[in-house]
This record gives sequence, structure tokens and C-alpha cells, in this order.
Amino acid sequence: MPVLTTDAESETGIPKSLSNEPPSETMEEIEHTCPQPRLTLTAPAPFADETSCQCQAPHEKLTIAQARLGTPVDRPVRVYADGIFDLFHSGHARALMQAKTLFPNSYLLVGVCSDDLTHKFKGFTVMNEAERYEALRHCRYVDEVIRDAPWTLTPEFLEKHKIDFVAHDDIPYSSAGSDDVYKHIKEAGMFVPTQRTEGISTSDIITRIVRDYDVYARRNLQRGYTAKELNVSFINEKKYRFQNQVDKMKEKVKNVEERSKEFVNRVEEKSHDLIQKWEEKSREFIGNFLELFGPDGAWKQMFQERSSRMLQALSPKQSPTFFVLSLRRVLGQSHKKSIHT
Repeated sequence: MPVLTTDAESETGIPKSLSNEPPSETMEEIEHTCPQPRLTLTAPAPFADETSCQCQAPHEKLTIAQARLGTPVDRPVRVYADGIFDLFHSGHARALMQAKTLFPNSYLLVGVCSDDLTHKFKGFTVMNEAERYEALRHCRYVDEVIRDAPWTLTPEFLEKHKIDFVAHDDIPYSSAGSDDVYKHIKEAGMFVPTQRTEGISTSDIITRIVRDYDVYARRNLQRGYTAKELNVSFINEKKYRFQNQVDKMKEKVKNVEERSKEFVNRVEEKSHDLIQKWEEKSREFIGNFLELFGPDGAWKQMFQERSSRMLQALSPKQSPTFFVLSLRRVLGQSHKKSIHT
């Protein structure tokens, strides 16, 4: 959509094209040529000085309601979020996700303060500025990264980057002699609040590291870092290395105990199996014994059969005729003996 250019400024110092008053000076119509949001994530977000907005058309003042309805249709709504982003974590990513999704068609610019500025107003950082810049470039919600961002936003900065709205949590941020560095942004109607993520922050992460300093120092010594690299004294180095040796011994003892438990469990399982098999064999043996030697067992029947056979062999049953013939033979022999005598 073609718009009308203007060079006037409001009384508050915010460019009039970003204030509530409509342009009062008309010039030629110029088309918007603002960069569009990233559609693919195959490359990191560019730096602002590599792809700065060269659009010559002024950015008319938008209300939050208009931006949420998708106005304007010929360019994205340019949303700015800034911070230190040290030890980039999920809380940072969630804040940027909220800023990116504030409006249907948003172009998210993220300003990262330099080391000098941060150390001056806030304190020392774990990551240097180059590392923090790169961390932001690889966040999927970021369309453009502004290096060496100002601590307090000026009208010139807002105009240079064609910023429509500034996104940040609503808690007043007191710094650099101000009760709230975003106060003038809120008064200009350009501030859109985001929500902080509870339970995660750079300060929380650093607190965990400081609290468990000995653990991390010992871990890094084990991984090959020198005492000098860790800024550890000679005595502490020896102490940490001794503790590491003690932990190794404890781990070995623990492994031996676990293996012993496994061995005992296996022996118990095998013993249980052997007892069950022995009981089964015992019952089988007793059953077979009773089957052979019980009151009605096969051995008794076999013994009775063999006994009867032996009796028959010792005293066989004779027929009557054989008995008579035998008797006659015995009587005849005795008669002959009597005659001779």
C-alpha cells in the first residue's frame, strides 16, 4: 500500500510517523520494501548491518489493535526485543516466541548489548558478545539481530530500524539512572508486554553453578582441564583429585556389591529350582517305591507268584493212578523180602 513520506517529529522526540498524529506534509508516494520474515530455517538470521531496512517509505503509526488485525497489509509489523541473552536458555526463547507471535505478520528484530555496555550497567557475563550474537542468530523466532544495541532506546534508533513496537516483560526495568528504561516507549504507545518464564533465568543458572562449584570443578579436572584453566589452587586441585579417586573406589565397591547381589540372586534362583526338582524327584521315587513295595504293589504279586511256583516245584500234585502204582510197587518189594527170609 503506498504511503506518504514526512520528516516532521513529535514534541516527545519520537518521529511523528511513529506518533499518534497523522502526517502533515505530503510528498511523493513510495512503496514499502521492508525485509520479510524468514520462511525457511536453513540458515541463521542475518545481522542488521547486513540486511538493514532500506525502505524509504515512512512507517505510519499503528495501534496494537490495528496490528493484531493484520494492518498494514503491504509490510510486516516490525517488533523489537532486546536484552543481554547470556547463557541463552528456554526463558529467553519463550520471550522471543511471544514477541514473534504478537501479530499475524511480524518481523522480529532482536537487539543484543555489547560486552562494554553490559559490564558497565549490569555486570560481567559468562558468554562474550560474539557468542551471544550467534546464540540469537540460531533462534528460530528471530528474523534479524542488531549487534551493539543501545541500553536505552532513542528516537534515532527507532527511526533507523523502522520499529513499530517494543516487546519486553512489563516489570519496570530500573537502570542507567532511570526508574524504567522503557517508560518513554510505554508513553508513546509502542510497548507490548510479554510474560516471564518462572523458574529459569541466567542468574538462576549461575547460582546453580556457584552452589555446586566443587562438583563442576572436579568434573572438568576429570575431563582434562588444567587447574590453571579452572583457576583452582594447588591445594584444591589435590583435594579434588583425591575426591575423584575416592569416588572411583566407591563406584567400584558399588559395582562389586551389585554384582554380588546379582550372584546371590542367581544362586537363590538356582537353589529354588534345584529344590523344586528334588521335591518332584522325591515324590516320583516314593510313588514308584509304593507302587512296587506297597500293600498292593507289583512286588507283592510277583513274590506270591514265585512262592507258589516254588511250592509246586517242591510238592507237585500227583495223579491217583500214579499213586496206586507206586504203592503196589512198594508192597511187592516188601513181600519178596519176607519170602526170602
